[in-house]
Amino acid sequence: MPRLLPPTPARQLWTLAVLSLLMGFASISTDLYLPAMPAMRAALGASPGTLDLTVSGFLIGFSLGQLLWGPISDRYGRRLPVTLGLLLFIVGSAGCALADSAPALVAWRVLQAAGACASVVLARAMVRDLYSGAPAARMMSTLMTVMAIAPLIGPSAGGWILAFGSWRAIFWTLVGIGVLTLAALWTLPETLPAQRRTREPLRRALARYGALLGQPRLLGYLGVGGFFYGGMYAYVAGTPFAYIEVHHVSPQHYGLLFGLGIVGIMGANLLNARLVGRFGGDRLMRAGAVGAALAGVAAALAAATGWGGLNGLLLALFFFVSCTGFIVANAITGALEDEPAAAGAVSALVGATQYGTGILGSAAVGLLADGTAAPMGWVIAVFGIASALSAAWLVGSRAGVAPVPAR
Repeated sequence: MPRLLPPTPARQLWTLAVLSLLMGFASISTDLYLPAMPAMRAALGASPGTLDLTVSGFLIGFSLGQLLWGPISDRYGRRLPVTLGLLLFIVGSAGCALADSAPALVAWRVLQAAGACASVVLARAMVRDLYSGAPAARMMSTLMTVMAIAPLIGPSAGGWILAFGSWRAIFWTLVGIGVLTLAALWTLPETLPAQRRTREPLRRALARYGALLGQPRLLGYLGVGGFFYGGMYAYVAGTPFAYIEVHHVSPQHYGLLFGLGIVGIMGANLLNARLVGRFGGDRLMRAGAVGAALAGVAAALAAATGWGGLNGLLLALFFFVSCTGFIVANAITGALEDEPAAAGAVSALVGATQYGTGILGSAAVGLLADGTAAPMGWVIAVFGIASALSAAWLVGSRAGVAPVPAR
């Protein structure tokens, strides 16, 4: 049953909008500058593949930062840590805008990410503060559908900013977004009241991660969502090169192609929200993981052989990213379901796993770069297959255990 819901439909809609904005910070921070990566590489004199490390550096800060913000929020509430995170994000974005070398840009991206991750991890925890069970899965799907607007318009907006200004203007835009989000945050109430906060010392809360990692069900959910994110960030890091340089798409049109995948994500999230009460989140998550594996293999073959040209690669990647709608919301909800008292810590662990594998996926694309789209395709395929195997392992880990009611 929902808890602590805002009292009016208008208030609920505003809460949904602010939470969507908070959860969109990972996409906002990266998608907006994707079309500018070739221009950034030229302006900074970076070698091929080096600018891909700006994605990997962001993911390092994003994944490690979550492990700290989660326990802090369980002890001190959600709103103060998000505020501190947004301030770090603003400073990091300004540093990116002023960077004069590729290593400096990567370093500022790490700081930017350490702040941005507070918004994402604690927005998920705020959903768990308010909802549980199937309503939580529906709310998470709705949030992901709404926040998909950011990556839908982000690359196109970044392309147009680049057309009328420099790549540095993109990061100044992020500074402005951070300031506006900070103002919107303080219109929301605190979702974790004092009586529900943990009283244990922070060092003990951090040590709890070891105990959480000993839970087979949680490991299954971490694997399904985490490996899928590895493929997604290989897609994020690899498509600017694959589309713009291999297939000669303009930076402005790149945003349109990237947006097609976001449309698929939005559609799948809406479908998931409608079906989750009937079929359960776990079943839909498994179907999505199998679909991601098959689409990943198709993308690898299209990238390696040139089958279908740009359209063949685009079609396979469209189906891969669309599987987000069935995997991510259900994996997050499943992981959070059994630990409501430690929602911040579990949400942080989920996020750290997802973005940690994202580091591997994006870095692999950069390190294996050979002038073709093939490395991106094969990395996506490997992570898609690993996600499906994790879903199968999750089913096997429940053998002999009393069934859990459908979420």
